[in-house]
Amino acid sequence: MLKSCVVSKPVIEKWRSSPPPPNPVLLSSVFGGRSKGITRHVHLALQVWRSAQGWLEAIASSGAGDQNLFTSIYPTLSQQLPREPMEWRRSYGRAPKMIHLESNFVQFKEELLPKEGNKALLTFPFLHIYWTECCDTEVYKATVKDDLTKWQNVLKAHSSVDWLIVVVENDAKKKNKTNILPRTSIVDKIRNDFCNKQSDRCVVLSDPLKDSSRTQESWNAFLTKLRTLLLMSFTKNLGKFEDDMRTLREKRTEPGWSFCEYFMVQEELAFVFEMLQQFEDALVQYDELDALFSQYVVNFGAGDGANWLTFFCQPVKSWNGLVLRKPIDMEKRELIQRQEATLLDLRSYLFSRQCTLLLFLQRPWEVAQRALELLHSCVQELKLLEVSVPPGALDCWVFLSCLEVLQRIEGCCDRAQIDSNIAHTVGLWSYATEKLKALGYLCGLVSEKGPNSEDLNRTVDLLAGLGAERPETANTAQSPYKKLREALSSVEAFEKHYLDLSHATIEMYTSIGRIRSAKFVGKDLAEFYMRKRSPQKAETYLQGALKNYLAEGWALPVTHTRKQLAECQKHLGQLENYLQTSSLLASDCHLTQEERAHFCQEILSFANQQVDSPGHRVLLPMHSFAQLRDLHFDPSNAVVHAGGILSVEITLYSQMPIPVHMDQIAVNVHFNIEKNSYRKTAEWLTKHKTSNGIINFPAETSLFPASQNSSPGLELSEMFERSPSDNSLNTTGIICRNVHMLLRRQEGSSSLETPSGVALEDGAHVLRCHSVTLQPGTNKVAFRTQAKEPGTYTLRQLCASVGPVWFVLPHIYPIVQYDVYSQEPQLHVEPLADSLLAGIPQKVKFTVTTGHYTVKNGDSLQLSNVEAMLILCQAENRATIFSNSREESSVASLRIQSSDKVTSIGLPAVPAYHVIEFELEVLSLPSASAAMGERGIQGTPELHRKQKDRQKSGHCMVTTDHKVSIDCPWSIYSTVIALTFSVPFRTTHSLLSSGTRKYVQVCVQNLSELDFQLSDSSLTDTGDTADLQLTPLNPQCEQHIHSKQSVFFVWELQWTQEPPPALCCQFSVGFCPASEEQLSISLKPYTYEFQLENFFTLYTVNAEISPPVGAEYCRTGSLCSLEVSITRLTDLLEVDKDEALTESDEYFSTKLMYEVVDNSSNWAVCGKSCGVVSMPVAARATHRVHMEVMPLFAGYLPLPDVRLFKYLPHHSAHSSQLDADSWIENDSLSVDKHPDDQLDCSSVRSRGSVASAASSEHKGLPMPRLQALPAGQVFNSSTGMQVLVIPSQDDHVLEVSVT
Repeated sequence: MLKSCVVSKPVIEKWRSSPPPPNPVLLSSVFGGRSKGITRHVHLALQVWRSAQGWLEAIASSGAGDQNLFTSIYPTLSQQLPREPMEWRRSYGRAPKMIHLESNFVQFKEELLPKEGNKALLTFPFLHIYWTECCDTEVYKATVKDDLTKWQNVLKAHSSVDWLIVVVENDAKKKNKTNILPRTSIVDKIRNDFCNKQSDRCVVLSDPLKDSSRTQESWNAFLTKLRTLLLMSFTKNLGKFEDDMRTLREKRTEPGWSFCEYFMVQEELAFVFEMLQQFEDALVQYDELDALFSQYVVNFGAGDGANWLTFFCQPVKSWNGLVLRKPIDMEKRELIQRQEATLLDLRSYLFSRQCTLLLFLQRPWEVAQRALELLHSCVQELKLLEVSVPPGALDCWVFLSCLEVLQRIEGCCDRAQIDSNIAHTVGLWSYATEKLKALGYLCGLVSEKGPNSEDLNRTVDLLAGLGAERPETANTAQSPYKKLREALSSVEAFEKHYLDLSHATIEMYTSIGRIRSAKFVGKDLAEFYMRKRSPQKAETYLQGALKNYLAEGWALPVTHTRKQLAECQKHLGQLENYLQTSSLLASDCHLTQEERAHFCQEILSFANQQVDSPGHRVLLPMHSFAQLRDLHFDPSNAVVHAGGILSVEITLYSQMPIPVHMDQIAVNVHFNIEKNSYRKTAEWLTKHKTSNGIINFPAETSLFPASQNSSPGLELSEMFERSPSDNSLNTTGIICRNVHMLLRRQEGSSSLETPSGVALEDGAHVLRCHSVTLQPGTNKVAFRTQAKEPGTYTLRQLCASVGPVWFVLPHIYPIVQYDVYSQEPQLHVEPLADSLLAGIPQKVKFTVTTGHYTVKNGDSLQLSNVEAMLILCQAENRATIFSNSREESSVASLRIQSSDKVTSIGLPAVPAYHVIEFELEVLSLPSASAAMGERGIQGTPELHRKQKDRQKSGHCMVTTDHKVSIDCPWSIYSTVIALTFSVPFRTTHSLLSSGTRKYVQVCVQNLSELDFQLSDSSLTDTGDTADLQLTPLNPQCEQHIHSKQSVFFVWELQWTQEPPPALCCQFSVGFCPASEEQLSISLKPYTYEFQLENFFTLYTVNAEISPPVGAEYCRTGSLCSLEVSITRLTDLLEVDKDEALTESDEYFSTKLMYEVVDNSSNWAVCGKSCGVVSMPVAARATHRVHMEVMPLFAGYLPLPDVRLFKYLPHHSAHSSQLDADSWIENDSLSVDKHPDDQLDCSSVRSRGSVASAASSEHKGLPMPRLQALPAGQVFNSSTGMQVLVIPSQDDHVLEVSVT
């Protein structure tokens, strides 16, 4: 049988004789040198591990057939195969990758084929190739065919379907044999005999050793086929291996399943990925093994353990740490394979493999992170599995492992990288320091006397468990093994190594900002120094740790650190600092009652000692001794007058575990005299103070008070500055009362007397309470003081002393103040009702605030009498006396004496700072005139406007002010007060006419809230006109007038001779409140004076409308006749003598202007609506005017209004040159009328009046004037008359006016 060997024997012997490569990365360089410089593609270098011989061999395919033929073409094949990349597609959606295939060939042997059930992947031949260059049919039939048949039968027997037949074509042999068949006949025979369904499994390689284009094409086709088949076979077998591995993992719940066997299977897959340089995939396999084992350990701790875990529960006998300097720890791997590994062995081997892969991936900082997690988890897993571990063995293993990882990372990184990534490695430094400290305590290397015999024996046992040093670190001077042995060799060596590690760790933590961790290491270092009797070195670290714990709020570490600090301070002789720390510990609830009582007794023992300097004080903060809960003032508003008594009660919560007898408890008070403080009366201060007098202080929510060096809180308060003249506010602002504390100079070193930064204020104002015993819990302490100087007093500090020890609360917050005032005597007069009514008795309240003045017997108030206001003296007047807090104290009688000018009110004797209240009745005389009331005559246009104004202004009572001067006994100046009285009634009058008969109407309106009884109404002529009589038309009985209602009174004017031009009248009516009983005094009547002018009738006007001729009624749209008759009733009177009067030979005449106005728009006036007539001044003289009007609506329509005006000439030099007729024809006149009436006139003109507005041609002419006649001189007899108007017959829409 022909053979083909592609790997020569000398090369194989060279591999076998050479030592194993240092790591798998370099293996591919042995087989092809393609592991370095790969950036985009991955080479496939398949490796197998033969543990028996200790070397690696790469196998990819087996060769059969002509061995010499294969040997001749192998160099070209090995060079050309990995040159072109191939795309490797994997299952389960994993991303494809471009790889270079690099294969190794061995001679075909049946023993290399995998047996049934063999799961080995590394020793698996992926492709079998048969090589031949047979070109003779006889030779093919004689030997090659049989050899191929045997070869395929062997493959079929082992279920191998990955094979390839290569036929090499050689032109030289073809020329030597002329009778041979064409080459295709041999290829066809092979394909027909062996490749019926897989014709692509037979390829032809033409003249492989020649350099021609045909040869190159043949090589390209062959290499493409070879790469495809190799990659297909590898992918298929790799997927089958992964499926078998998953199946094996799914059987982990079955009895007899072994983790170690499964570990070896999955690690083989990791080896394959590693040899493919797929380090991430290889790392995933180890991570899955790590997670699977960890889960089993956790389940074991929960009571669900697997049988195979018992192999890892063996007692720990070796603790030599991690081994990271070899890619594969063969000793531990063999222990795992034989199921003899301990938990530490398995974890050490697994982490070493992960570390190797992470370093290949250039992720050294993840190695440090994983190492720290591994070390902590191993400690917990040993406890869960209850593995027997000698004391200190685990500490040795952790210490060695930490240093091993750190040195491994330092070996692959430069110093700059290490310094910039301290955050990843500082955890290992800290853990190593902690374990070295534990070893030192265990082996007696920290005690004062040094290690004893038991400690030495324990040290020897621990060193024995380390075993011999590994060969790879034997020549390293600072190996972890040597460091540990040296540290445990002596006390001095241990101290050196421990201090180096501690300081290095603290420096690293500080550089990365992990201050808390640095303080934690410092606290361990302080414990070491305390054991070494070096408290001065330990104090700095303890203070730093305590400060950090306080800032972050760690309760238990604070308590523990304070105990250590107290011991340190006691050794150093820092007495005051020790007392402060003892007070904090005595109030710490995290300590037992006995411990708290011990520290409290330490303070009391010092307080009872006799000190050398009597004035020496030890100041301690109050918050650790007691807490101020609340404060209560009596009086509750914290306002007291000068000389008064003020009580202050505070609630203190003692945090000491035992009763403490205090020498005194004092409150330092700051006194401040504010500007304008003399104006702060008791009333003003009461409005600005709390009502219940209790001030609650916020509980200390944080368990840890602020640092002793922190600045005090701001004490802010409001500030007002008022004007001394009128007490108006000028400025306001906020002031800081403890600015001297905030801006004080910071001392370079703390004083011996103030170790805690607490300053004791010394002032003249102090509230003290002596000999007080504070029980644990709530205590009440009362202070009592007598107010002296007026001003504001602020409670600043609370101090409690026992011997020379003073507990000080430096700032009482929120701000607590009480005010002491000195008040000037004051008199205040105010009505009891909302408003004082004139005409009836009204009560006025007098309030005398004595202030600092003491009222003596004989002191009185002197009131000056006012003519229009009476002070009513009752039979008995009493005054009520109140204290300044408005508590009634007594009732005294008043002595009131009245004369013509002065009313004297004798005051009762009253001490200072009291209030006297009493009431007096006053009476203001009622009166009203037409100027104060409302003058009105019905129908006058001028009054028509005033009535509208009255409706807008509302019903307001007329007021009268009475000023009273009062002389007080405490002042040389008089006090002037003003009392405002309101007249309850509002009165108006009007003149009514009926032909020549005249009537006067008076309207009385009640504007107050009271009801009154009116009686004895009268109207008199104050001018005593002869032959003039006022006849009342009112009932003589009393009339009741309710609030907001009106009553009308009417009188008829009668005269026998010519009446006067003006009549002066006075209306008088008696009144009294309807709801009150009989008054003790008689009330004066209410009077109202007014004047009537031109009240007699001069003209009568009569209007009459007639229907058209032949019609019975007026119709809408038809012109009707309007006849206006103006009749003079009297002869010439004094009132007629004016500018309009003209004299002729026979009679006097006056010019009148008439105007027809229909304000309701019922009539349309056709033609002139106004004109001027010359009216004789004689009795019964009549003038008639005819005009046409047209009714606009149907129904009973009122007649249009007819108005009369006096036609007055213009006062001008040119007036005599003008023709009177031109004035009559011109409607552009100056009329003294109300604007509303002018609007009415314009509306009339708009409906068809031929008169126009002021013409431009008369603009320069003098204009006459019109003067409205008073309503009493003109009587319109047609007022109220109506005319029936019927609709026209052709109207489709009927409009009816209803009035």
